[in-house]
Amino acid sequence: MQKLVVAQNLRKDFGSKTAVANVSFDVRAGEVFGLLGPNGAGKTTTIRMLLNIFQPDAGKISVLGGSLTREKSDRIGYMPEERGLYPNMRVLNCLVYLGTLKGMKRREARARAEHYLERLGLADQAKTKIDALSRGMTQKVQVIAAVLHDPDLLIIDEPFANLDPINAQLVREIILEMRDAGKAVIMTSHLMSLVEALCDRIALIHHGEVVLLGTVADVRRQFARNVVRISGSGRLDENLDGVTYVEQLTASEWQLFVEPDFPPQDVVSQLVQTADFTLDRFEVDMPSLDEVFVQVVKGDAVESAVVTSEC
Repeated sequence: MQKLVVAQNLRKDFGSKTAVANVSFDVRAGEVFGLLGPNGAGKTTTIRMLLNIFQPDAGKISVLGGSLTREKSDRIGYMPEERGLYPNMRVLNCLVYLGTLKGMKRREARARAEHYLERLGLADQAKTKIDALSRGMTQKVQVIAAVLHDPDLLIIDEPFANLDPINAQLVREIILEMRDAGKAVIMTSHLMSLVEALCDRIALIHHGEVVLLGTVADVRRQFARNVVRISGSGRLDENLDGVTYVEQLTASEWQLFVEPDFPPQDVVSQLVQTADFTLDRFEVDMPSLDEVFVQVVKGDAVESAVVTSEC
């Protein structure tokens, strides 16, 4: 799969403060890549280096096949976390102007802007000045500005901030459409449920370094507890090999705590062979991305937490 962004060992210092210490990852065509981390971790600085706003003090960057040029910049859509619009311009005029800066003809920019304004429920705000919009409306206009020129690489910083669930779903649909069209999307967000739903792979930055890298499934698996949840009927034998404790949740549901190095599937195999018990369902208890995030950021994660899956 084509790599549209490659960052290798990036470092950025501001005086005596190191904002980014050692960051490496790649972003591929046709994927949504989550760039995650607590406030101050170095996410925004990394994005600004990718966009050539900041020059890295060390490391290499390849964007859309090499060094970032003006022509390549026109193939990138960027939505910063802070407002990036002209407050005294009217919504439609602002979008058209921003589209022309990316090489669009005014007629095309106007048609696409009107399409997106209608889609995101802002058609009646086309002549409203930007600074008169609500925060949620402004957020949607920023999303439109970022995708208006149909970029090959979309970088969006906290795209769901200030959005209610309905509008968040509309923005989510646009992001997925970009991915399905073979574009690459880099997204930052503190809403881990949306990251789980949208992102194909993630990188978690902490103290300026990548501490987790891989698919969402691989990252969650890395932190999975050895707990098996089952449902069934009959008499459950609590003396199963590898099981340290059995907790009954309901009349037909149990939680089995398994020894750290004992394969959960071996527990399931024993249950299937038990004559007095009928197993209806089982699942290995997987942590949410929220739980993984908290565990890593609090420093409770094991040293081998870095996932390097290339799936």
